[in-house]
Amino acid sequence: MIRVLSAALVGVTGVPVEVEVRLSSQLPAVDVVGLPEAAVRESVSRIRGAIAAAGFAFPDRRVTINLAPAELRKSGAGLDLPIAIGVLAASGIVPPERLEGRGLLGELALDGRLRATRGSLAAVLAMVEARAGEAIVARGCAARAAHARAIDVRAADDLRAVIAHLRGDVPLDVAHERASGATPGAHETSPCLSDIRGQQHAKRALEVAAAGGHGLLLAGPPGTGKTLLARRLPGLLPALRDRERLETFCVLDAAGSLAPDEPIPDAPPFRAPHHSASAAGLLGGGSPIRPGEVSLAHNGVLFLDELPEFDRRCLESLREVLEQGVVRIARASQRCELPARFQLVAAANPCPCGYYGTPDRDCRCDDASLARYRRRLSGPLVDRIDLAVPVGEVPWSQLSAPPAGPTSREVRARVAEARARQHARGVASNAAIPDACLDALVDAEPDALDLLGRAVERLSLSARSARRVMRVARTLADLGDCVRTPRAAMAEALQMRAGW
Repeated sequence: MIRVLSAALVGVTGVPVEVEVRLSSQLPAVDVVGLPEAAVRESVSRIRGAIAAAGFAFPDRRVTINLAPAELRKSGAGLDLPIAIGVLAASGIVPPERLEGRGLLGELALDGRLRATRGSLAAVLAMVEARAGEAIVARGCAARAAHARAIDVRAADDLRAVIAHLRGDVPLDVAHERASGATPGAHETSPCLSDIRGQQHAKRALEVAAAGGHGLLLAGPPGTGKTLLARRLPGLLPALRDRERLETFCVLDAAGSLAPDEPIPDAPPFRAPHHSASAAGLLGGGSPIRPGEVSLAHNGVLFLDELPEFDRRCLESLREVLEQGVVRIARASQRCELPARFQLVAAANPCPCGYYGTPDRDCRCDDASLARYRRRLSGPLVDRIDLAVPVGEVPWSQLSAPPAGPTSREVRARVAEARARQHARGVASNAAIPDACLDALVDAEPDALDLLGRAVERLSLSARSARRVMRVARTLADLGDCVRTPRAAMAEALQMRAGW
């Protein structure tokens, strides 16, 4: 019996799979067992054509192929190559001892060519966990897989080249990862904050959100620049660190959202789904399970424009995701976790017509429609958003003036300094400070805590809201290079929750 190491994709995580091939002296037939999906069952036809194209004969015996572990449902065409090599090794064409410590992954065409597969990096990382020293993948995804640096990744064009490598005749090329951020100046090409006229309060809130990783809700009438402000947030964030880049790349690769030659990104991802998105499109799902928009925004920004127009069930399902940073999908036959630690930025109109509370325009909404519109956003959801800032109309005198105010480069430098202070305290961002050590890390002055206590009683803030105010105040203190959180920072943090 021949064993070949490969991997299958479950959500965005690779799981080692052992392909077992056995030939027996019975009537010719091929049995594939081990919970294969349709694409895996159909692989037999592709493998027959690929072996014939490589100049070899498919064995005229009974072939039994087992995919272990048997309880894991296997999907995708990435198991084509390991099954084909297992059949060839069982037939004596490939030396079985050459398969030790090697993992294989790739889809086969009928003419023997190897095609790239979705989730190749996660699959190769799973091979690393299985202690493989070499991975053979299709050339189209070899540069992506090479980011798993603890293993030799070999790029192959077709089945014939893989056979020659395993026989020791012609070695395959070693793949190398492409440099991160191959798109030069990702931050420089993003829109600049100084292009927005006016809205100084909203710009300040955007800087605070970037510095502390806080969620932000921009509320105001249409045409005031809410979307423009939100789309400038990625340009204020620091570049992803090595581990974050690898996690982000694994998610995007597993979703099939990357071009074959696209390098690993160093800029935080930015996702802006339409308000008609379904629950599966937003959170993930399907068969096989694919990540949704919240996972594609992992380590980046999720922008929900026209927030009250999203389906109520979709919005309520975000509550647990915002708290825990993962999407848990549970089914009778399969369970998986999708990473979803993102920064939420949302925009909303104050009422259905959009002009409630504006001084120069009359609101056409009656009390009932206004109440229904407000109820679309539940209290528990708004409670989980750190900053809620009003965005008002800008007078023409400011709109017609030249650009003014800090540029994205200047704000990004201040954000980087604030993040460095947070890292020195042992947290990735102030928004991620655990409740258990919140009081110690915020280190608020007595008069700041007294102000917060009076605000909690007067404004009927929940305990969750109060603790989120403390995190925002700590971010304001970091931007001001204060060792302790002063009363002024606490007051500004309270002011930044009054926009909805």
